[in-house]
Amino acid sequence: MYEGYYGFTGRPFQLNPDPAFYFASRGHKRAMAYLEYGLHQNEGFIVITGEVGAGKTTLVRSLLEKLDATRVVAAQLVTTQLDAGDILAMVAAAFGVPSQADKAHTLLALEAFLVSVSAAGKRALLIVDEAQNITPRAVEELRMLSNFQLGQHALLQSFLIGQPEFRATMQRAEMSQLRQRVIASYHLGPLDVVETRAYIEHRLSCVGWQGAPAFDDGAHERIYTATDGTPRRINTLCDRLLLSGMLGDKQAFSAADVDSVCIEMEDEAPEVAAPPTPHAEVVATLLSSDQESRLVRLEHRLGEILRLMGAQAGLQTEEAR
Repeated sequence: MYEGYYGFTGRPFQLNPDPAFYFASRGHKRAMAYLEYGLHQNEGFIVITGEVGAGKTTLVRSLLEKLDATRVVAAQLVTTQLDAGDILAMVAAAFGVPSQADKAHTLLALEAFLVSVSAAGKRALLIVDEAQNITPRAVEELRMLSNFQLGQHALLQSFLIGQPEFRATMQRAEMSQLRQRVIASYHLGPLDVVETRAYIEHRLSCVGWQGAPAFDDGAHERIYTATDGTPRRINTLCDRLLLSGMLGDKQAFSAADVDSVCIEMEDEAPEVAAPPTPHAEVVATLLSSDQESRLVRLEHRLGEILRLMGAQAGLQTEEAR
C-alpha cells in the first residue's frame, strides 16, 4: 500500500526473513563469523542462540546464499516438537534421502548418502533452526550423527540455531558429550540505539529510500525504546508507522508520531493478563493521562463495560426464568 505513496520498490519492513535485507550489526557479524569458522573447520557443532525476532533466520539464509553449491550440500531443518523417533527421519528427508522402515536402516541410508557426498569432494551441512523445540534425546541423536567419519574426516557439520531456552538444554548433565563437540557458541543480542537507527535506514535504502519520509532524532529514539532494539519488533512498528504516514499524508515522522502508533498497537493487542475490574480500569486510565485521545478511548471503553454489564444482566434474568 504505502510503497507506491513513498516511491519504494518494495516493503522495507516485511516480517518474512529476507537475506536481501540482511543488516550486519556487530552481533550479526560475530555470529556470521562463527558460522563461517564452523564451515572452515568442517566438524562439530556451532550453536547460535538469540531472542525471538533477533534475526537468526535471516542470518542463516544470508549464509546459505553465500554457500558454494558445488562444494557444500546444505539441508535446513525447521523443527516443531521433535523427539528422538522423528529427528532422524526429518534429517534424512531434509537431505532428500528416502525414508526407511526403521532407525537402523535410516542411519545406514544417511551414512551412505554422506559418504557419497564426501566422495564427490563436497561437504554436508545440516542447519537445525528452532532447536529449542527438540528434546534432549533428539539432540543426542544429532550428536550421534556427528560420529559418521570417512578416515579422519567428519562427514557431517551441524549448526544448531535456537532461542535462549536451548542454552538451558545444552547445560543439562546428559548433554556433556555434545558440549565437547561444540567448537563455537554465540548468543545474538538486540541492537543498540545507534544500530537501531542504522538498521532502519539500511532497510529503507534497500527499497530506494532517498530521505523521504524523514525520521527525526526523536522518532529514532522512540522506536528504539519501544522495541528494545529487536529487529522483528522494529519491523512491525516501522511498517505501521509508514502505513499511518500514508493515511495521514506525512512526509516526516517525530517522536509523537511513533507514540501515536504505539498506542494504537497496544489497544489492538489482545489482553494476556486477567482484565481488571471496571472501576479499577477507569481509575487507571484517568490517572495515566489527561490527553484528549485517552479520554476518547475511555469513553469507548465505558461504553463496552456498560454493554457487557447489560448482557450479563440479561443472562441472569434468563437463568432466573
